[in-house]
Amino acid sequence: MVADIQLSDAISRVKPSATIAVTTKANEMKRQGLDVIGLGAGEPDFDTPENIKDAAIRAIREGKTKYTPSDGIPELKEAICAKFARENALSYKPSQVNVSPGGKAVLFNAFMATLNGGDEVVIPAPYWVSYPEMVLLAGGTPVTVSCGPNANYKLLPEQLDAAITPRTKWLILNSPSNPTGAAYTRAELKALADVLVRHPHVWILTDDMYEHLVYDGFEYSTIAQVEPALYDRTLTMNGVSKAYAMTGWRIGYAAGPEKLIGAMRKVMDQSTSNPCSISQWASVEALNGTQDFLPGFRAAYQARRNMMVEGLNKTVGLHCPKPEGAFYVYPSCASLIGKTAPSGVVIADDKTFASELLESEKVALVFGEAFGLPGTFRISYATSDAVLKEALVRIQRFCAALS
Repeated sequence: MVADIQLSDAISRVKPSATIAVTTKANEMKRQGLDVIGLGAGEPDFDTPENIKDAAIRAIREGKTKYTPSDGIPELKEAICAKFARENALSYKPSQVNVSPGGKAVLFNAFMATLNGGDEVVIPAPYWVSYPEMVLLAGGTPVTVSCGPNANYKLLPEQLDAAITPRTKWLILNSPSNPTGAAYTRAELKALADVLVRHPHVWILTDDMYEHLVYDGFEYSTIAQVEPALYDRTLTMNGVSKAYAMTGWRIGYAAGPEKLIGAMRKVMDQSTSNPCSISQWASVEALNGTQDFLPGFRAAYQARRNMMVEGLNKTVGLHCPKPEGAFYVYPSCASLIGKTAPSGVVIADDKTFASELLESEKVALVFGEAFGLPGTFRISYATSDAVLKEALVRIQRFCAALS
């Protein structure tokens, strides 16, 4: 007889990652020889720039392969401080900086360090799939606020004010957004900041991972920069994964009050210990080295965004807003709900839409319910123009065949 282990209450509250599940299924179908187009993963198709790879190789050859301080080497913390000063007009000391094995770990460490039972975290929806699950794992309560297409998927000040209670511990603010690509202007951030100033018990966790991927001359701002009165209760999070095409290197970082950073370090002391030493040295080069490749990355993503928005808006039953940043589009398929696919399956919801599209046309995308806003879906356009053009052909064919 095999013993049946009793799992924790925390793990029973958490759902698997829908984005990872979609990518895994697409890869399995590809291994079976099927011609699948995967538009689920939020991962740049560009290679890590050569100067960054060279820095990693150099670190290996110089023997920089040992344990480091739990939350980052001094050289990387100094580079992060310089980045915040240079690009965001924010002044931090190395003692205010945390380096973790990916942006996801930054968020998890912050929640583990701060959340108690009954603490609430306000999360605008659509949201990145991991936000509410990490809050639940840490014992907190996610409070989602629906932000629909009429507001360009952005949180309005009156919505934020209504969502805050005496139990609110954090607001998560992600700009540009995963999954929508929507980015907050300076004026929009100031309006949210005015609400937060009136609620001094609420802390702000701003996820700026897509900061460098904004288009059409959009001027990027982060909330502690816009409203200095929030500096002492803001954790400003970023990382090298998206802008520098370093997803597999697993380096995220954040800056905030020393007490919070120290508590996050304590979590790391007893969990992961340090991020990969080699990745840290590569990240020093990413932040301190040439940024000449970024305009090329942005131009390619902007052209792809334009192509996808135009093509999706020409598709029967779809409506796709034009996002300000990231590498996602987030169309609505609400008008197709209730129609019938050629297979005879009724499109009952966005999950069925995504499932039937994958089965019939071999296009993998992530359904909107996973992001907290049904009737929608997310496409990652971080892949080649040729692949995206073929994906549009298949999506248009599928939608036209619904009856």
